[in-house]
Amino acid sequence: MANLKLSIEDFEQEDFLVIAVHTSLEDYRLAYFLNLNLGIFLSKNKFDVESQEKIGTSSFTRFTFKDKKKYINWDLVQNKNKIENTENIATQDLFSGYKNKFSTSVYLLPEYKKVDYIIRIENAENEIDINKIVVQINSIESIKMVYAIDPKKIKSKNNLIF
Repeated sequence: MANLKLSIEDFEQEDFLVIAVHTSLEDYRLAYFLNLNLGIFLSKNKFDVESQEKIGTSSFTRFTFKDKKKYINWDLVQNKNKIENTENIATQDLFSGYKNKFSTSVYLLPEYKKVDYIIRIENAENEIDINKIVVQINSIESIKMVYAIDPKKIKSKNNLIF
């Protein structure tokens, strides 16, 4: 009798496109400009993307648009966030009872720390020309740099499943 082996890699498939955006714009302003330039309707999602880190929980803001005609889902997600923590100093001196506050930066995609926002486009491989989208986004005045990221090269692509 023959043995049949199935590997998880056989079922893995990148069914989304990823675009990196470098900008100093606030998330709501970037969503507004993307809506104008791309003809989409991104709106604030009431569910942010949660990330559990060793030092605490972080949430990344998320804007979504679901194109019901083409079955394409657009997500604009913040890549950088900060977790603020307090540390009690347990000494008996002048500074006893003082709480030390510090913040730590966390990233949705840690291998792309300089990226401010990630655009994930789901179910769009045959429908959308990603190079055309990148050119349209790059035409926004406050955008510093935009480029497509190959999903196969993202080490932490599980963070993009939401």
